[in-house]
Amino acid sequence: MASFEPDRRIVRQLARLEPRPWSGMVWRHTLGTNPPDRTNTRGARWNPPGVEALYASLDRATAVAEGDHLLAVQPIAPNVRRVVHRLAVELSALVDLSDRELLAALGVDHDALTGDDHARCRAVGGAASFLELDGLIVPSARSAGLNLVILFERRDMTPRIRVVESVPLA
Repeated sequence: MASFEPDRRIVRQLARLEPRPWSGMVWRHTLGTNPPDRTNTRGARWNPPGVEALYASLDRATAVAEGDHLLAVQPIAPNVRRVVHRLAVELSALVDLSDRELLAALGVDHDALTGDDHARCRAVGGAASFLELDGLIVPSARSAGLNLVILFERRDMTPRIRVVESVPLA
């Protein structure tokens, strides 16, 4: 388990939700030679530092929008290869947080979802990790689509991820 103290209020709220198995196709945008299954442990919007996560989108357009934003915020836009990967994913304990009212009850309002301060989103992801959920469906901060945050803290099962195809963006 990661070494952080989860927000007990959020843990209690998430524990009331019924996790379910989930499987499907998702899309992931990468830059350069980064492999599509490389996880993040440094921390990002939905995972606190030390919590291993992989970010993907439920549709291709959202994955591209996320990549566009990543490039747009760089001080100097890198001239790197962009690739969109289609991944087959199987999870055993996913919670759908796509409802904005549910997110607001967890402390994630529009500003927390779209802003540069990731503290509130990370608190939710940290609580999900503490509860050993292996996936969250969340609204994208960059488009009207949805993202899948895959968490790797479950002790009894690792999420299954298989690369189906990789297509460079023109």
